[in-house]
Amino acid sequence: MKIIFGGTIGRSGLGGQAWATLQYLLGFRALGHEVFYLEDCGDCSWVYDWDKEEWTFDLGYPAAYVRDCLERFGFRGQWIYRTNDGSVGAPLEEFRAFCEDADLLMMRAVPLWVWRTEYDQPGQRVFLDVDPGFTQISIANGDKGLAEGVARCERRFTLGQRLGAADCPVPTAGGPWLKTLPPVFLPEWPFAETEAAHFTSIMRWQGFREATYNGASYGQRDKEFPGFLDLPRLTAQKFRIAQLGMEPKLLQNHGWEVAPGEVISKTPASYRLFIQNSRAEISVPKNGYVKTQVGWFSDRSVCYLASGRPVLIEDTGLSDWLPAGGGVVTFRDLNEAAAGVTGINRDYPRWRRAARQIAENIFSTDRVLPALLEAAAN
Repeated sequence: MKIIFGGTIGRSGLGGQAWATLQYLLGFRALGHEVFYLEDCGDCSWVYDWDKEEWTFDLGYPAAYVRDCLERFGFRGQWIYRTNDGSVGAPLEEFRAFCEDADLLMMRAVPLWVWRTEYDQPGQRVFLDVDPGFTQISIANGDKGLAEGVARCERRFTLGQRLGAADCPVPTAGGPWLKTLPPVFLPEWPFAETEAAHFTSIMRWQGFREATYNGASYGQRDKEFPGFLDLPRLTAQKFRIAQLGMEPKLLQNHGWEVAPGEVISKTPASYRLFIQNSRAEISVPKNGYVKTQVGWFSDRSVCYLASGRPVLIEDTGLSDWLPAGGGVVTFRDLNEAAAGVTGINRDYPRWRRAARQIAENIFSTDRVLPALLEAAAN
């Protein structure tokens, strides 16, 4: 197949978002498909320059980040970063020619806000929702742009494994929604042989505003993490957080070591190094994921699992579909989180092997992506 994959590598400028797209690009290519990366910003490119610490409309900065992320993996000439006024990367004529023969246009996280003639040419269009609950609530609350963008796709997929369950309050607006999982390309995420000292996380304190639906509010991590601030005081385990969007003192005053998230996630290589030098992941999801029990699991957590690093995560409804004791430990309160730390450390080698096994058996690209393509075609 010839696949166009739309993402947000340049607009993010961070290694974590780059990897979230690279898993698909590398995975599709390994399966024998021809892939082309598309980033279309619509009217203009307005992104944050992490080096200069300022916002910029210049295409040069984000396009250079896309180039650096993709071409080291062999995608030279297979990407384009564009707006209404111009483009960088492959010549526009070559990209349009690829569109004429493409079988599939797949959009991750955000739709294409400006719909161009060439986007009608691929045989099919697919949208990947990676923010389950928030995406559907936005559509239900009248986000016309998002609704129209999603509606242009014949198939819509979500990471919310419990979306549509009787006890899940998330609306199914914009659907029907099919289920998929965050993939990990195992050859680039090997089992890390060394043992490390810190349970770690990479998190954004508050990425967007909280959402409201049917009188209930669903917040970001700033609404959920405070309930676990005292975790370092309940265990001798060391914790390190690479964070964005808050003053480090709040965490430091409760015993957390803090690293600047924009430095840790500056490149795909630095992001991977941080994860593989961790002992395990400590994950406190967005408040909305926890309150809705939508069954969300992170594209970051699958990288920990592949690296042989167990994942200790607040429950988002995972028990419905993720095998218990398979390298993932869930908790619902502070005491359960502390008990999870103890349990992982008590038999750490076993938990490491189990983490890698669940990555191989459930989240590897050679399992997730063929199922995704088959569901998209039916």
